[in-house]
Amino acid sequence: MNEAIEKYLSHLTHERRLASLTLKHYRRDLVLLETKLAEDNLRITSERGLSALLQTDIRRFAAQLHSRGLGPKSIARVLSGWRGFYEFLHRDAGTPNPVDGVRAPKAARRLPETLSPDEAVRLVSFVAETPDDIRDRAAFELLYSSGLRVSELVGLDLLSIDFSSAEARVLGKGNKTRIVPIGKHAIDALNRWLAIRATMSVNPATIHRDALFLSRLGKRLTTRTVQTRIKVWATRQGISVDTHPHMLRHSFASHVLQSSGDLRAVQEMLGHASIASTQVYTHLDFQHLAKVYDLAHPRARAKPNSKIDAKK
Repeated sequence: MNEAIEKYLSHLTHERRLASLTLKHYRRDLVLLETKLAEDNLRITSERGLSALLQTDIRRFAAQLHSRGLGPKSIARVLSGWRGFYEFLHRDAGTPNPVDGVRAPKAARRLPETLSPDEAVRLVSFVAETPDDIRDRAAFELLYSSGLRVSELVGLDLLSIDFSSAEARVLGKGNKTRIVPIGKHAIDALNRWLAIRATMSVNPATIHRDALFLSRLGKRLTTRTVQTRIKVWATRQGISVDTHPHMLRHSFASHVLQSSGDLRAVQEMLGHASIASTQVYTHLDFQHLAKVYDLAHPRARAKPNSKIDAKK
């Protein structure tokens, strides 16, 4: 292995004290850099060292990795390892960093997973009989009704809910407050839960005394509990997909957008700082419309059981 790489790995081991697994990844990425350089030297029938590489070389190496099937995230990690190595060389010997300005190809943006309207309603409208069930239904109804993050839900206090205007004051990311509407079903479920909550024993000296949603011990409900309870109820309600609290937020956004088409209103209700974060739901809306078109339009793609298929 190249002496400069060995020196860098020694620096990472003894001075930065990185974990063994992290060091293993750095070593693998730098061996890959050596391999790419050796392949390139053979191609151009010359001999260059690592310090002679240019930004164009690094871009070509990254493109080759991509063409061989390495994903954008993996390429970004490799480039990060190479960049750190050249930063070390620059500090040690003034070597220019050819990785500066080189970026991995953009990863395809994953569309958020949502429940269908029927699944969402089925998840939040179960028959609630026990205190825990009544609390769960109120929490789920509020998640879906108002598009809350689970952290926002469990952070709500009693005074966060304005029943007269059917609104909630929510503390979101960056400590930004927003007002969100609450639907009738969520209001009804909250009223039922508050009747139960009023009978619970809560130590007035604790920080949990004002929390809207409480555990059996009288403490503020945790995000982990909400995650667990949603999975339990999804199974009980016959929902086969892996369900989590954020899926109700995604479903809220997608279903409101499908019905209204008002992207700006959805952005405000979700508390997105940028409209770009909300635009992902337009792709979901298009998928929904495309599916409806395929199923309903007489000139859409041929149906599997059509007479034309039967003749084939």
